[in-house]
Amino acid sequence: MPVPWFLLSLALGPSPMVLSLERLMGPQDAANCSLGLSCHLWDGDVLCLPGNIEPAPGPVLVPTRLQTKLVLRCHQETDCNLCVRVAVDLAVRGHWEEPEDEEQFGRAADPELEEPKNASLQAQVVLSFQAYPTARCVRLEVQVPAALVQPGQPVGSVTFDCFEAALGAEVQIWSYTQPRYQKELNFIQQLPALPWLNVSADGEDVQLVLDVSEEQHFGLSLYWNQVQGPSKPWWHRNLTGPQTITLNHTDLVPCLCIQVWPLEPDSVRTSICPFKNDTRAHRNLWRAARLQLLPPRGWRLVAPCSLPAEATLCWQAPGRGSCQPLVPPLPRENVTVNEALEFPLLKGHPNLCVQVSSGEKLQLQECLWSDSLGPLKDDMLLVETRGPQDNRSICALEPSGCTPLLSRASTRAARLGEQLLQDLQSGQCLQLWDNDLGALWACPMDKYIHQRWALVWLACLLFAAVLFLLLLLKKDHVKAAARGRAALLLYSADDAGFERLVGTLASALCQLPLRVTVDLWSRRELSAQGSLAWFHAQRLQILQEGGVVILLFSPGAVALCQEWLQDGTSSAPGAHRPHDAFAASLSCVLPDFLQGRAPGRYIGAYFEGLLHPDAVPALFRAVPVLALPSQLPDFLRTLQGPGAARPGWLSNRAERVSRALQPALDSCLLPPGTQETGLEMAPEAGYRT
Repeated sequence: MPVPWFLLSLALGPSPMVLSLERLMGPQDAANCSLGLSCHLWDGDVLCLPGNIEPAPGPVLVPTRLQTKLVLRCHQETDCNLCVRVAVDLAVRGHWEEPEDEEQFGRAADPELEEPKNASLQAQVVLSFQAYPTARCVRLEVQVPAALVQPGQPVGSVTFDCFEAALGAEVQIWSYTQPRYQKELNFIQQLPALPWLNVSADGEDVQLVLDVSEEQHFGLSLYWNQVQGPSKPWWHRNLTGPQTITLNHTDLVPCLCIQVWPLEPDSVRTSICPFKNDTRAHRNLWRAARLQLLPPRGWRLVAPCSLPAEATLCWQAPGRGSCQPLVPPLPRENVTVNEALEFPLLKGHPNLCVQVSSGEKLQLQECLWSDSLGPLKDDMLLVETRGPQDNRSICALEPSGCTPLLSRASTRAARLGEQLLQDLQSGQCLQLWDNDLGALWACPMDKYIHQRWALVWLACLLFAAVLFLLLLLKKDHVKAAARGRAALLLYSADDAGFERLVGTLASALCQLPLRVTVDLWSRRELSAQGSLAWFHAQRLQILQEGGVVILLFSPGAVALCQEWLQDGTSSAPGAHRPHDAFAASLSCVLPDFLQGRAPGRYIGAYFEGLLHPDAVPALFRAVPVLALPSQLPDFLRTLQGPGAARPGWLSNRAERVSRALQPALDSCLLPPGTQETGLEMAPEAGYRT
């Protein structure tokens, strides 16, 4: 079937010479010969070896002309890829060699010694196809009957279907035959480009400009192209041209690819990956990469794209310089992104950290056990090395190197060498690693701090506490200006666009200053503790400090509140994200309002244009419910609490917060289909204009 005119008109230009492309069904390669020849395609790809270029004895087949044609290979009815068909014209070169004794004594009588010119001619045609970053070689076996073997004459052609390629690619094809007679044929072809898709930078943003005809419907997909495993979808939309899509520069990563196709039957999907060599994309990739602990002894490097990385363990002493690499038990080794790996450790320790490097440059360092085992400890790491005949030596890892315990060095480990050996022998040290080559031990050092130094530190701490208490009592307004009032911001994670708006509001409030807590910034703690436990802890701390809880109403939040008010519980907890603390908080928030404990502790707010004022349930009118951004001065004054700043200063801050909110709010108010891209597209339902 013909390719849609839309695709050809875009890819081939306004006056294409070809109006349709032949379609090949199925993924199998095939070879065809002209009349009189027989050919066979070898199974699988072959190595692209140059072969012998010396003239072969007797007649041989040589390629005389190489031609290509664009066709479509369709794996399914609506899944087609651009494909290059290659046809090679063949001719005979050289003569059969006549035996010398036959010229003198006549033709041999033995049929087995019949002249070779009565036999058919066989050759192998090798086709090499290169289209960065892929390359293929295939081999076709061709047999020419004796009647067609005439020196210097063409014998026909052989056709191969086909080499898959992408629009816009430059392909190089070369062909030769075996046995060889002359050098191969070379052919370079530039496939139709994509003049209708342009990637441009606009300040801090990147724009995808699709210059397609008006009212033309097409699909656009952004995805992460993974080397290992299937590609990961990021964003998809059905659009009407022309379109300009804006990406934040922080969203760029090298494996971010764009796929475009017309919304017509049998359309070809065209993909490009324009950010592979973008320096900002590579920086963003390392910023997005993180290390993840997989209990009990597993770990992995998580990143959107594959990247070259090496990992090793190191020991981070508290307040003692850089993390010191440990060759045992984890020598520097290559790491595969998103693949679970295992530490060869017996026990974890908060001072054990993982370093990830690329090209001899340290990119990531994280002490994975600090979340579960607490902060860094003042422990001494002992390295035991075992040699032949049960010989062993023990040294302590210090910033200056590994110090033997019984040496005369002027280091802490040397001064306490005998005590550390006694601790090791008495089982007071924790063994982290052990094998035939050696072992690692972590020995506590707290008990070796001299008592008089402990008294000095205690006196210093007591003096600091008294001084701090005096400052709190006499300069409470200075403390408020420096630290600000604590606020817990609760919201329903309706969609990615609303989350960005909430993040913008929280960031702006931090500049007042206010100490804002929001689950958007506490995903790790929330995942570890659970939504309900995390909310209980934050609410208790905020209210004990005299802070306030902000209820940010949205269509999703109102729906959750209505469900609780009607049924006493949420009917669809699975409909919300696991990090959404709003649904979990209702079991505590609603009783405060029902029992009259909300005034002074809570304040409500909603964004104008996203929610009608009457949509907020009447129960919550017991506290101020303010519209943003029009009522920002009253909102900030309520948040500041007693002793708020002068009105002029508050008005200036309200204007700054409003300017920060407006772009994110405008993005949420855009009609469906024209919103800026994000990690997730906001559902059309739930917004009101």
